[in-house]
Amino acid sequence: MANKKKTSAEESELLSKETIDLLYQALETEKGGVQVYTTALRCAVNEDLKEEWEKYLEQTKSHVETVTEILTNLELEVDAETPGRKIVRHIGESLVKAMEMALKSGPREAAQIVATECVVLAETKDHLNWELIGELADQFEGDDAEMLKDAYDEVEVEEDEHLYHTQGWARELWIQSLGMEAVLPPPEEVEDVETAIEAAEVKQTRTKKARA
Repeated sequence: MANKKKTSAEESELLSKETIDLLYQALETEKGGVQVYTTALRCAVNEDLKEEWEKYLEQTKSHVETVTEILTNLELEVDAETPGRKIVRHIGESLVKAMEMALKSGPREAAQIVATECVVLAETKDHLNWELIGELADQFEGDDAEMLKDAYDEVEVEEDEHLYHTQGWARELWIQSLGMEAVLPPPEEVEDVETAIEAAEVKQTRTKKARA
């Protein structure tokens, strides 16, 4: 993402207190995501899931760099604290602790399910952050808005995959643990869904695949 500076006073509307807090929350969510995936990989048993999460971990590290660059280009202090950022950090640390508890208290298969749920929770917030960043990019004009749009276009497809694919893993691993026929890898991954509509469509077909 190329360095871009705002060029008109009108663009100051983009940098409201709420926008700045959102960007700091986005950075903290991505940094927390690195820790979530690192811990989730310790819980993973299924090799396909492990491979998926290894890819997501590397992408999340790249997202940290992307948001850091946004803040730097906007001449905002990268390490500044906001109330929202502190809360996001607390939630991320809690998800890591939950997975560590699962690793200590039961079999790896159970910890794996806990990990999928923790990833879904983390990615739900992450997905929302980027959805809002995309809305801001569409609402305003100028170099700053264009910078946000470029970042959104770069990251959003990956965030969709992280959320919808892991939702499928969580569902199918739970179904397997309940003694029913699971579809593994989940259809969301096999069909490489990238939108909520696609995720809903393949979910409707999973029963047929389970009985096949």
